[in-house]
Amino acid sequence: MAPETRVKICGLRDAAGLDAAVQAGAAYVGLVFFDKSPRHLTLAQAASLAAAVPAGVAKVALVVNADDAALDALLAQVPVDILQLHGSETPERVKEIKARTGLPVMKAVGVAGPDDLAALDIYAQVADQLLVDAKPPKGADLPGGNGLAFDWELIARRRWPVPWMLAGGLTPDNVAQAVALTGTRQVDVSSGVESAPGAKDADLIAAFCAALR
Repeated sequence: MAPETRVKICGLRDAAGLDAAVQAGAAYVGLVFFDKSPRHLTLAQAASLAAAVPAGVAKVALVVNADDAALDALLAQVPVDILQLHGSETPERVKEIKARTGLPVMKAVGVAGPDDLAALDIYAQVADQLLVDAKPPKGADLPGGNGLAFDWELIARRRWPVPWMLAGGLTPDNVAQAVALTGTRQVDVSSGVESAPGAKDADLIAAFCAALR
């Protein structure tokens, strides 16, 4: 895989999926803590999975509007490297979570049109990384992982003062085009490498990473 394109495989649920992500060269693995998601893990499941992640691969915990008690419980049981905030957390809350946990924070920002871009500039001032994702449709149960893409031209050649990652509707078939158009150096995929919701497919994971070589 080209060193300038780092891959995050999100929503891993079992050892087979984790092994496939590591073997394919993923730089990040994502564990989801959101009970409405088909990729949701209990703390015990996540702790077991996190323990098997090799050194050099970053463990990312995806949470949605988690309160302090939930974060404390999570971090007491699961060794993670990065917190991914995928809800409606305010910039002030991002700062609070960074100070409370001492962990780097990646803030997801949903994009559907030009009006959504200002939020990226705001969160870039407080988060350690940005996740530029497709905005979920109104009424959707999930804040991400919906398999939707947005118009990548909206962020083509845009840059922020922190590292950023492109997400939303990426697949083995379109990820190379997305990287070429946006110039992103990091990509995130979940549903695009699944055979069914929550079921990671080793062949699709391998194909996704191979598309960036």
